[in-house]
Amino acid sequence: MERSKINAQLFLSMMRAGAMELTNNVDKVNALNVFPVPDGDTGTNMNLTITSGVTEMDKKANESTVGKLAEALSKGLLMGARGNSGVILSQLFRGFAKSVLRYEEIGPKEFAEAFQAGVDTAYKAVIKPVEGTILTVAREAAAAGMFHARAANHPLEILDAVLDEARKSLLRTPDLLPVLKQTGVVDAGGQGLVFVYEGMRKILSGEEVSIELKPSSNLPNLDLTHEAHAGSHIDPATIVNGYCTEFMILLTTKRRKTRKFNEVHFREEISQYGDSVLVVSDDELVKVHIHAEHPGDALNYASTYGDLTRIKIDNMREQFEDVTGVTAIHQEPVKEPEASKSYGIVAVATGQGISDIFESVGVDVVITGGQSMNPSTEDLVKAVKSISAKHILILPNNKNIILTAEQVDELVDTPVSVIPTKTIPQGLSALLAFDEEKDIEENEKKMNRALKSVQSGEVTYAVRDTVVDEVNIEKDDFLGIREGKIITAGKNMLETAYDLLFNMMTSETEVVTLLFGEDVTEEQANDLVAKLTEEYPEVEYEVYEGGQPLYYFLFAVE
Repeated sequence: MERSKINAQLFLSMMRAGAMELTNNVDKVNALNVFPVPDGDTGTNMNLTITSGVTEMDKKANESTVGKLAEALSKGLLMGARGNSGVILSQLFRGFAKSVLRYEEIGPKEFAEAFQAGVDTAYKAVIKPVEGTILTVAREAAAAGMFHARAANHPLEILDAVLDEARKSLLRTPDLLPVLKQTGVVDAGGQGLVFVYEGMRKILSGEEVSIELKPSSNLPNLDLTHEAHAGSHIDPATIVNGYCTEFMILLTTKRRKTRKFNEVHFREEISQYGDSVLVVSDDELVKVHIHAEHPGDALNYASTYGDLTRIKIDNMREQFEDVTGVTAIHQEPVKEPEASKSYGIVAVATGQGISDIFESVGVDVVITGGQSMNPSTEDLVKAVKSISAKHILILPNNKNIILTAEQVDELVDTPVSVIPTKTIPQGLSALLAFDEEKDIEENEKKMNRALKSVQSGEVTYAVRDTVVDEVNIEKDDFLGIREGKIITAGKNMLETAYDLLFNMMTSETEVVTLLFGEDVTEEQANDLVAKLTEEYPEVEYEVYEGGQPLYYFLFAVE
């Protein structure tokens, strides 16, 4: 029998199933990446985002109203939002939550209105909405729900209408975005949203759904939390790393190249992000437990080895307070705060060399992240809160992090400005234009002008065969990309890098900066410079070890 109302527990089950459906189809969403480069992480970003939301809901599982559970979902989504797709997903359910906040349970009319409120909120959050994306799928699906609300007697009728139109809208996305039609795919974010709706419908229709992932692996089913905590009695006053974090890494991902896994090296490296580290692995899967104060940093590092799944993060201080009623005070050694300065700067980067460069030119906090590992809103919020300054500047240095960064200002007390840097070269150029003595308006103008004065290039590899902008590409080809457009593809890394730079440089070029990645030697970088010098002897070349994964070179041409 169809249910005429959705109560709190039913809504919780629906969202759990929606998250699980997306989790089970992450690879399918990631495979829809338009560009054949190793940063097709839409599915990963949406999965981490909705997992954060459902985790927050689970903390409020005893709430008796849909409104309160939806509010918890919205909070978790916002703090866990990663990438443009994750932020938009968080905004869709943020509007949904505001719409149902006052309800103990919701019927078909309220259900339909909540979907529409989500769309309204998401469109307001995006300065320049692009049709043919998740926004279009959500909007057309919500409109169908509103149309059917006139005569619907059960919420399932609304969700059926929403899901049916979402699927149809998804198939139309290539007609709205030429790049989708050119590469023969539908929009990845829209597909992710359809999976969420499909999971929700399974529960609402009464279908039996398993909420437990079952990765294919021979790894023993160890409870690492139990192992890590066995025999220990944590004094809340001594908690330095307050988040008990568990996850799995799928080492057999086929969608991108990853680092070769060595358990001893991995354990040593991830220990920098916390304590109580336990790692067990086999050829396909790694199970990890760590107590981290900034769990996002640990997740970003781990994602360079493969796809993440079964992520679980618990606030140990909050758990202690819930059980004892005693406040668990964070006793991390606190430095005497410096006299508040005018500005603080947060930048996102990956690669130790690049991080060192940013810090050397005045960045206060460098967050590990970038291509294929976008930081969450919470990661950025924590970075901002760690700086004593009157105004904070954020340099995302990646187009897929800008929207996440723009959510931070409303979550902190300190004013925050986002300089919309899309690349590492743009970030460095903007930093060099920054002037501590100028007011924020003047600095924003100068930094925005500066980021437009530099050309950005990058060399990476193809993850599939395709044709993009009339460039024929085969899997594992090296790709030369200028300002987000694939210019050249080839079988030799240095030749591809040379072709790209030759395309970027002109008789007016004065300075070329080369940041070489972790898979490139300094000798190879110098060989490239030597070849360029023969053609452009008057240009100044600066070579730095960036240490970035996935991208062999990053170029700045000025």
